[in-house]
Amino acid sequence: MKNYQPYFPYSEYLKKKYGEKVYKLPVNLPVTCPNRIHGRGCTFCSELGTGFESMRSDASVKEQLTAARQKIEKKYHASKFIAYFQNYTNTFLPVSMLESCLREACKTEDIVEIAISTRPDCISEPYLQMIAELQAEYSVQVTIELGLQTVNYHTLERINRGHSLAEFIDAVMQIRNYRFDLCTHIILNLPWDDDCDAVETAKVLSSLRIEAVKVHSLYIAKNTQLCHEYENGTIAICSKEEYLHRLCLFLDYLSPETAVERLFSRIPEKDAVFCNWNCSWWKLKDELHTMMQTEGHYQGRCFHYLNGAALNKLNAVSSLKEELDRGE
Repeated sequence: MKNYQPYFPYSEYLKKKYGEKVYKLPVNLPVTCPNRIHGRGCTFCSELGTGFESMRSDASVKEQLTAARQKIEKKYHASKFIAYFQNYTNTFLPVSMLESCLREACKTEDIVEIAISTRPDCISEPYLQMIAELQAEYSVQVTIELGLQTVNYHTLERINRGHSLAEFIDAVMQIRNYRFDLCTHIILNLPWDDDCDAVETAKVLSSLRIEAVKVHSLYIAKNTQLCHEYENGTIAICSKEEYLHRLCLFLDYLSPETAVERLFSRIPEKDAVFCNWNCSWWKLKDELHTMMQTEGHYQGRCFHYLNGAALNKLNAVSSLKEELDRGE
């Protein structure tokens, strides 16, 4: 059971890509999010953003990478690394400032990739062209990580996301003009979503050939709009069992070629009023594996809805009829 993997893990994806284990080193830049300029941003977003494991943003890129590498290298004996520009919306920096930060990472020893976390409405040609030039100059790989959260545009409006599904699709189409990989962040248990939204999210990501997906279980950070709604009883989080079932459905419909980077959120206990039903993420992972094995779920089990699915069914029926008519 310990080695049972009913989905394509991101670690294996990196091994195939680089021939060995590769580890992310978080970098925290002095940047915010366009959605926070005139308000509090997404209803689930805290003042800290998502960079809980990052250093302070006024430290240099080189300093942050060196400090993170020392921890990872000592623990895992790693020799290849990804500079992960993680917190907030990194392409919301002026293009020249972002270029300087990315260049510093590209010049750092043993960095084989840069991963840039951003929003669909902060993707434009000048930024992509600059990143492509750095990729060619330093021979590093590039992954763009786009926060989507859900394909349900009603829910996106409800959480004050600041963009709809259309902007996500537009960003993907722009990025596809370059040799960049794409990772998408989603949350499967937003209070206004259901099983159908989980399935449709898997279908949309698969149809867009997204290379990797990072699934978050919704946590509720302190002092956020979502926290107020949760404490006031105006929203409710689905049960652990419902979330695991939703994960199973999502993976059933997800392309088997899409790497799964994460399935559960992680946040310091002191910063949240709710996270993972008071369970550790690895216990939840064990429960998910048990459920998938017991019920026969696996990634791509239902991945037969693209490339003219109705015609494929029609042709299959016709072929079967012809065989019966011939008495085969």
